[in-house]
Amino acid sequence: MTVAELWRYPVKSLGGERLGVAELSDNGIGGDRVVHVRDGRGRVITARTRPHLLGLRGTLGPDGEPLVGGRPWTSAEVAAAVRAAAGPDVELVRYDGRDRFDVLPLLVATDGAIARLGVDHRRLRPNIVIAGVEDLAERTWPGRRLRIGEAVIGVAQLRSRCVMTTFDPDTLVQDVGVLRRIASEFGGRMALDCDVIHGGRLAVGDPVELID
Repeated sequence: MTVAELWRYPVKSLGGERLGVAELSDNGIGGDRVVHVRDGRGRVITARTRPHLLGLRGTLGPDGEPLVGGRPWTSAEVAAAVRAAAGPDVELVRYDGRDRFDVLPLLVATDGAIARLGVDHRRLRPNIVIAGVEDLAERTWPGRRLRIGEAVIGVAQLRSRCVMTTFDPDTLVQDVGVLRRIASEFGGRMALDCDVIHGGRLAVGDPVELID
């Protein structure tokens, strides 16, 4: 097995950026989900209820600060774009705490399960995509670990999926049949919630070892 893709989402619920190399710590991939959208009552807003956020793309600038559409996340232009997507009372807020993740710091997907699902895997919003996995073998991995170079990742559980999987990442056209299929054929779960046991450098092409 090998690392096929690495992804980071500097702004939670926005489109992300594909990486060739990533630094992994106990707080996940560096720069992942360090900014989020919050409404006037202080609640975190996601693409579950504001799917047009998925049409904006977050990246990380050379200074480590998130960009949205190539502009600084603190800029007036970005604020206007986010409000157009999510409502007039929202703002972007930086927060690096561990609880910024919905479940755990990493989501791992595998090519075998992606092929069985048969849709654009970006709908799953993975951090790591692993190639060389037969069919649904990932479903036997919870409780085991993955070693990638010096990094060790603990596989906690299969991820329960939500309405975000129903939106095409490019067109934002909704297909509720995707989530229905995940529910009926895969028990509502697809890809893996993972924690970081030992950090390290990850690169596309790195070998992946499944260990007990």
